[in-house]
Amino acid sequence: MINIFEITDKTGRKIRLTKRQWQHITKYHKYMTNYLEEIKEALISPIKITESLYDENVSYYFKYLKHAAYSKKYLLVAVRYLNGKGFIITAYLETNIK
Repeated sequence: MINIFEITDKTGRKIRLTKRQWQHITKYHKYMTNYLEEIKEALISPIKITESLYDENVSYYFKYLKHAAYSKKYLLVAVRYLNGKGFIITAYLETNIK
C-alpha cells in the first residue's frame, strides 16, 4: 500500500494514512481534501483522544478548527490499531467531541 504519510502521534505510536483511505475519506467527505495538514496536527497535538464504544482497537483524535467554514468545528480522525501499528480509517468534521 502506498502511504500518503506516516507520523508519530502524541502518545508515541506510529500512524499512517494510505492512499486508499485518503480516497475513501475524500469520496465520502469531499470537503476534507483541504484538511490533510490538519489531520496530521490532530494526531500530533489533539485536544482530546477518546476510545470507540464499539471497537476497542479504534481511537478518535479531535482537533478544534476555529477557521472551519462549517458549523462543525471539530476534526475527528479515527485510527485503528492492529499489532501496535495505527492507520487512519476515516476523518471528518463533527459538531461535538464523542
